Amino acid sequence: MNIIVCIKQVPAKDAPLAIAGNWIKESDIGFEMNEPDSYALEEALRLKEKHGGEVVALKQTIKEALAKGADRAIHIADDNFAQLDPLGSAKALAAAIQKEKADLVLTGLQSDDHGFGQTGVLLAALLDRPHATIIMQIEVQDGKMKLKRELEAGWFQWMECPLPAVLSIQSGINKVRYATLKGIMAAKKKEIATVSRESLSVLHEPTQKIERIYVPTKTKKTEFLTGTPKEVATKLVEKLKFEARVI
Repeated sequence: MNIIVCIKQVPAKDAPLAIAGNWIKESDIGFEMNEPDSYALEEALRLKEKHGGEVVALKQTIKEALAKGADRAIHIADDNFAQLDPLGSAKALAAAIQKEKADLVLTGLQSDDHGFGQTGVLLAALLDRPHATIIMQIEVQDGKMKLKRELEAGWFQWMECPLPAVLSIQSGINKVRYATLKGIMAAKKKEIATVSRESLSVLHEPTQKIERIYVPTKTKKTEFLTGTPKEVATKLVEKLKFEARVI
């Protein structure tokens, strides 16, 4: 079973973020694997260990994926990748994936930086493959999958899906492994194929853009409610419901 995992590199959670124009200043911060994608990678590794095959890490944050057990990697190199909208990213990923013989493509549900949650869905449409989101369990048997999807209010849905397919993995589906020293050493010998977005013949005019990034202004306001206890309670409930919108 050959599996491709789409992985994004995002600023580290403890990185001091400074705004530079309409994006953050990247020169002084560290990067890490997008957390939802790490669950997708772990699920791919478990499927490979159970059914055999190959796991290919696609995009950035490659060395960590190889150290954890991915067999090889494809790095789509583009200095402006962070400025692409979800459709532009999906087009680049689809062009690279079409050159591979993958039975299954996994993505994280969304990214830690933008959080659009659209790339996996768009990727499935571009590849013309079945797709399911918010996956919490995968069972593969006889060339098809039985999937457990998370719904609202604690409900779940079981469904069947044929292969090949594209799945968006929910965080918490598994316990992510750490890279071992043996894995880190082995990663140095694994193949990393670097391709430019231009070489994939992907041309994309952005369908959206970031107008401005700014730090929210901290404000506070004190208001005294007067009246009887019952009147004060009524006023408080109204403000919590219609102004603060917390109930």
